[in-house]
Amino acid sequence: MTDKLPRRSGGDGDGPDDTPMERLLREAMNARATRITAHDLRPAAPPSRRVRRLRPVHLAAVPLFGLAAALAFGVLGFRGDTVAGDRDPGPAATVTATVSPSASPTAEPTPSGSPTAAATSPAADPTGGSVTEAPVGAPSTTGTPGTPGTPTTTTPPAAPSTPYTFRGVKLRIPEGWRPVAEGAQGEGMRLCLLSPGAPAGAAYKDCDPYGAKLAVYDAEPVTWPSMADLDASGGWGHQPYCPVWGNPHPADDQLKSSPPVRTTPTVAGRPARKSQWQVTCNAKESFTAQMWALPKDQVYVTAIGLKSDYQAGLQAIVNSLDVSGHTSPYANDVSVSVTGLTAGQKVPNDGTPVEFAVTFKNTGKTNYTTTKAVVYADPYPGAPPGTKRTATLDRRQDGAWSPMELWGLNSFSGLENGYPVSVAPGQSVTVNYRLTLTTDYGPGTLPLVMRLEMSDGSGSYRLAGESTVQLQVVAK
Repeated sequence: MTDKLPRRSGGDGDGPDDTPMERLLREAMNARATRITAHDLRPAAPPSRRVRRLRPVHLAAVPLFGLAAALAFGVLGFRGDTVAGDRDPGPAATVTATVSPSASPTAEPTPSGSPTAAATSPAADPTGGSVTEAPVGAPSTTGTPGTPGTPTTTTPPAAPSTPYTFRGVKLRIPEGWRPVAEGAQGEGMRLCLLSPGAPAGAAYKDCDPYGAKLAVYDAEPVTWPSMADLDASGGWGHQPYCPVWGNPHPADDQLKSSPPVRTTPTVAGRPARKSQWQVTCNAKESFTAQMWALPKDQVYVTAIGLKSDYQAGLQAIVNSLDVSGHTSPYANDVSVSVTGLTAGQKVPNDGTPVEFAVTFKNTGKTNYTTTKAVVYADPYPGAPPGTKRTATLDRRQDGAWSPMELWGLNSFSGLENGYPVSVAPGQSVTVNYRLTLTTDYGPGTLPLVMRLEMSDGSGSYRLAGESTVQLQVVAK
């Protein structure tokens, strides 16, 4: 079989003896070569890390190797001896030296020429796109603190509020809250601040749970709230009631309260006390109760069952309190001293009486003519439970001992059981007592409190002086 297209035996391959296939291959290679420019051979900027990660050479080489394989297959299909000559240029060398700029658009140098911008990683965008993270300290165009000329502040603007004064105490009422005074003429000692979520027709009686109460006393109170309520499990309220938001109702025997969580914040620039309770009315209903107290000023803020949505407004009210215009009910111009008892003194529980005397001296200018001397014991872990206790406190009067109540005394019972005395300025009065403990009382520290109290005629009293002695009960 003779060749129809004999191969040329000499020359440079450009003559008329070229085969059609050779001419096709040469034209294809020349077309590729003409597409290479100086920009491709000498790029204006060095490739970034992003270019190296994408490996564009491999992406470009894959289709070119495929083209070369196809062309080689065509040559072999016409004549096997056409690729055997040593003078044929190797197509692989020509292909690998050619990098098509259109093979991968990501292989082009970044137009910005900024290595920092090219190396920046995209951050997740909640809208489904991507956000390029700006370098730390770079100017921002979104109004963030990095923008030049934009004021930076972390304190939000104060919410609108209205100044208000109640019994000498100044405060600010947040927008949407409204004050309702106790009593038809507002003559009471308590003010209700109804929250924005209170029913439209809510009144003072609806303050729990729809608002907060401010109580301002001229003397230490005998009713709720008082300092004694801060330490009691049921101190959050004064009656069996379940002030659940949206459904306040009388409580049943399922009402349970956690022990108070006590803290000591600063309110109106003064040391304050706060107690918080978690209360359950039944298996499905519960609420939170809060109480703040300024002991020296006898100012209280309570929120029983208030919805947590209005906690910020409640805290704003507490933070705005100014008690500088309120007269403190504590004159503290009567000194109280004790003889016959010292701090840490051991007191036996075998029925042996321990005698002592309390002296009240008026160091001020007030003439105390309606005061009472009160002595009582605070509960301690060794005391027996219940109200019937066998310990006795006697007061000596006209040469005889008269029994007095020792346990469970507070302001009201203290006034009832106290011994009437009158103390003029610069004068003093001494009252003699006798304490007897029985074996019902175990070892422990027993606080014995001595006070001079004055009634203000309205069920409250003013404390003129106070002293406490911690005694050690010893089992015999």
